[in-house]
Amino acid sequence: MLRRSLESRDAQTRQLQDAVTNVEKHFGELCQIFAAYVRKTARLRDKADLLVNEINVYASTETPHLKQGLKNFADEFAKLQDYRQAEVERLEAKVVEPLKAYGTIVKMKREDLKATLTARNREAKQLTQLERTRQRNPSDRHVISQAETELQRATMDATRTTRHLEETIDNFEKQKIKDIKNIFSEFITIEMLFHGKALEVYTAAYQNIQKIDEDEDLEVFRNSLYPPDYSSRLDIVRANSKSPLQRSLSAKCTSGTGQLSTCRLRKDQQVEDDDKDDEDLDVTEDENQF
Repeated sequence: MLRRSLESRDAQTRQLQDAVTNVEKHFGELCQIFAAYVRKTARLRDKADLLVNEINVYASTETPHLKQGLKNFADEFAKLQDYRQAEVERLEAKVVEPLKAYGTIVKMKREDLKATLTARNREAKQLTQLERTRQRNPSDRHVISQAETELQRATMDATRTTRHLEETIDNFEKQKIKDIKNIFSEFITIEMLFHGKALEVYTAAYQNIQKIDEDEDLEVFRNSLYPPDYSSRLDIVRANSKSPLQRSLSAKCTSGTGQLSTCRLRKDQQVEDDDKDDEDLDVTEDENQF
């Protein structure tokens, strides 16, 4: 009867041991994968910071509207990396650390299992010793009584440790389920918060890019090809390309407002001189008549 009870409790202990081993294995894998996920996210943040720097450097070389649009985009993208940094920190605190803590929790449960197994082995050993004593010295009541007392003590100790193990593993299972719910809920919440903010930031960044005035920047670029003194230099080239006669006429009459006025003045003076000569001629003719 006692032997059957020992076997039943041994099967129960193995089941509890399997439950602890299962948590140790899979929580360890989850912890490693989530930690790698966080590291990848942190590396993505670092690459994005490099991208922000390069966009700013490039923007400083561009035309006004493109420059402003790229800088606004870089500002929004940098803001997103602040949210990503918060995501990394929250994942580390709310997901990775609780999973990592199960390393210590599992270690404590293994200590409880070890104590229970030690008590069970002692009980089994005392039972075997009692059976041998009864076989070897069936008439020695003192030795048999002493072996029975030792077995009773071992059984009480094994029963106590088994009950403690059952309670602690029951609490362990309850806490495990609660922690799994919390860890994955936190993971989903953190990711939703980040992606919600990311959608807002990406929308603003998209709008900043769309606001870039292509025509205005193209006009600025085209004007940059022709410096301010381009027109005056073009006039010089055109003047040098004229024939000598055209240059002479231009110099006399068409080179400027002052010269045109001089030409007109000279023409008017010539008309006046001609009129005066006509008047003198008329007077001479009259004198000759007298």
